[in-house]
Amino acid sequence: MIEVRNLTKRFGDVVAVRDISFTAATGQILGFLGPNGAGKTTTMRVITGFMPASSGTVKVAGYDIFDDSYEVRRRIGYLPENPPLYGDMTVTSYLRFVGRIRGIAKAELGDSVDRVLRKCGLTEVTGRVVGHLSKGFRQRVGLAQALIHNPSVLVLDEPTIGLDPRQIIEIRTLIRELSGERTVILSTHILPEVSQLCEKVVIINAGRIVVEDALANLTQQMSLEEVFLRFISKEPAEERSESEEATA
Repeated sequence: MIEVRNLTKRFGDVVAVRDISFTAATGQILGFLGPNGAGKTTTMRVITGFMPASSGTVKVAGYDIFDDSYEVRRRIGYLPENPPLYGDMTVTSYLRFVGRIRGIAKAELGDSVDRVLRKCGLTEVTGRVVGHLSKGFRQRVGLAQALIHNPSVLVLDEPTIGLDPRQIIEIRTLIRELSGERTVILSTHILPEVSQLCEKVVIINAGRIVVEDALANLTQQMSLEEVFLRFISKEPAEERSESEEATA
């Protein structure tokens, strides 16, 4: 469903993502792990078409994000770390607004809004102003806007950051319920989230993929925390050689 090949993203002289490749199968929950500043969010923004790559390819359901951007965007729902919410709108009016932007037909818009309200547990706050909701409910609204057009791929960037323990459990349960019929990429640095939700793990460090494997394979002989620490402690060979040349 998702195929990333030799993806690189530069910001001037800074290489945020360097020649990365990985895949996510249909219906799979993939945990995209890495320490802060590793390149997770940059990768998610390129995959979802929010920024161009410097080189490489991304395909979603066979469509190229750069050549067939419209077709890819139709198939992707994106929840960024800071959800794009309008705090002065009610939950229902905001979702109707997003649905119109997504090109949902007027005759189908009401049903689409009702569907995501039920799916995301928002039926009790439909008339509430978004800015007056708790952090947990705002995350649910963020998920609802990502699902309004019924995408086959869901990209979630740090979906539980800043939530209290009860809200974290609620969002994790919701993500689990959303999988199966959708491919989900869960970008996070929270290891228990990946352990509880994901089938496959990709770890990125210093802009490079350092491991890609099934969670069950990675955790046969050690915990996910041990796996994570082992791989992020390895300095990429190219980075090491550049550092050595600079200090020579």
